[in-house]
Amino acid sequence: MNILEYENYQEKISHGDPTFPYITYLCSIPLDFPMVPLHWHDELEFIYIKKGSGIVTVDFTQYIVDAGTIVLIIPGQLHSIEQLADSSMEYENIIFHPNILISKTVDACNADFLLPLFNGKIAVPTVYKKGTSFYDEIASCIDANDEIRKTFPKGYQLFLKSQLFMLFYILIEKCSITVAEQKDGKSLEKLKLILKYIENHYMNKITVADAAAEVQLSQSHFMKYFKNTMGTSFIDYLNDYRLTMASRLLLSSDSSILVISEEVGYDNLSYFNRAFKKRYGMTPSAYRKRTH
Repeated sequence: MNILEYENYQEKISHGDPTFPYITYLCSIPLDFPMVPLHWHDELEFIYIKKGSGIVTVDFTQYIVDAGTIVLIIPGQLHSIEQLADSSMEYENIIFHPNILISKTVDACNADFLLPLFNGKIAVPTVYKKGTSFYDEIASCIDANDEIRKTFPKGYQLFLKSQLFMLFYILIEKCSITVAEQKDGKSLEKLKLILKYIENHYMNKITVADAAAEVQLSQSHFMKYFKNTMGTSFIDYLNDYRLTMASRLLLSSDSSILVISEEVGYDNLSYFNRAFKKRYGMTPSAYRKRTH
């Protein structure tokens, strides 16, 4: 199960519609899980902070966020969410596919505005905080969509779309700039392929050779590239990712610790217990009991 599938599975409001992929759910760090590891997806995402404070990282830029802050994640952007010191944070995730806004026929909305924005050729701010320009207009669109999703009246999809179009009109008309193509684009694409490979295969046995082959690099070049880009070794990152997913499963499922350890790629329970305790300062069973 990858990050997005896991988060969608956690949706508190079970009104999902495959013909209208717009999903919202509430999360709490560290109550629900300690962090959301670095990942990316083809969907748009708004992270709307409701209480407390935390850290959101987007394309390697770290932002300290607090109540009211809205973070916009464009398709393909690398992002993660984590705890800030001992603070807790409650936030709403709003995830939807660009296809619900893009028509199948060529028009000016697609060609001149939406596609350039979603492809990174038009840039808008990533973070919107209370008291800053246009914040109230942007927040009102999201708040209106949250409100109508409490009752799901007939035709609510039309309302959701109308507010999204209004939101992106505000962003493009008042906040956007045209950006030059990034020189390190190819390097970033390699990293995204590696992270997606981890996300989809962490539960299986993965070697450095496997990951290097995925991006057509030699093992030595791959290890150097990953360390220079991520600040940690590939194996350490992979193990940390597995432990993060294990921590989520410990809180969200009734599976045994042995089953969970196997589900996240550990074939030795004793080693899993030691690694988990080193990462979280307690055994998997103690970690599970603290919220039950």
